[in-house]
Amino acid sequence: MGTPCEIQLYAENESHARNAANQVINDVNRLEALYSRYREDSFLSQINCHAAKGKNMTVDAETAGLLNYAATCYQQSDGLFDITSGKLRQAWRFDSGKIPDQSAINKLLKKIGWHRLDWNSPVLDFSIPGMEIDFGGIVKEYAVDRAASLCIEAGIRHGIINLGGDIKIIGPRADGSPWKVGIRHPREPNAVLQTLSLTHGALASSGDYERFILVDGVRYSHVLNPKTGWPVRYMSSVSVVGDFCVVAGSASTIAMLKEEKGAEWLESLALPHLWSNVSGEDGGSLMSSA
Repeated sequence: MGTPCEIQLYAENESHARNAANQVINDVNRLEALYSRYREDSFLSQINCHAAKGKNMTVDAETAGLLNYAATCYQQSDGLFDITSGKLRQAWRFDSGKIPDQSAINKLLKKIGWHRLDWNSPVLDFSIPGMEIDFGGIVKEYAVDRAASLCIEAGIRHGIINLGGDIKIIGPRADGSPWKVGIRHPREPNAVLQTLSLTHGALASSGDYERFILVDGVRYSHVLNPKTGWPVRYMSSVSVVGDFCVVAGSASTIAMLKEEKGAEWLESLALPHLWSNVSGEDGGSLMSSA
């Protein structure tokens, strides 16, 4: 997954725990092999080869489920959560320290937009050559939910799955106490904005502090608006708690993309949440509850 991953499990014995953990690790590896954008042999790369040529292809049930979820996110975010926007990485290279030219962004925007492809499950049709899709905002969170389910099926009742900060709780600790989960402060390294006590559910966060470039004192984050091609500039971090990590993850990303309207949108979801903006203001239902 390109990030530190951690599994903590309580079990009757070490063999039981290792068996459950190995099932999780194997499934995470399976999903990475299918949907990694960095692997030329992944199924996602096959999809994007068809997309580059403006062709269609039939996908399996699991991929269809992910595409259906992506379509729902696109609709509920008014087009801001768009899995075709990964193409903007061709202009925004966060290791370069440079801002791209508007002309380069404009050229890519012509190949971006969920509305520009035709999804009629199980057939995905790219009528415009040169598009691509990226499950980066969905698959890791989906993997977390699957990992927790696999552990429960294996008889685990107490544990935590943490894939790069996307977290799912499998019951309380063995002694009945909650798991203490810290939410990182977006501007103070090694500082915690809030600490949560969780016995169930999932937590996911989005922010501008992991990947960004700083130019003339201005921070440009990796969270890119698919309509403008430019990074978001209002929220610095959003964390959401929900029953499913994939829902918490997409909600936190959509809130980032909604800029000034993100806080109000989060309140409408009625999910526990916490946000910080670039002015140093904090808010959300989790601010007053540890």
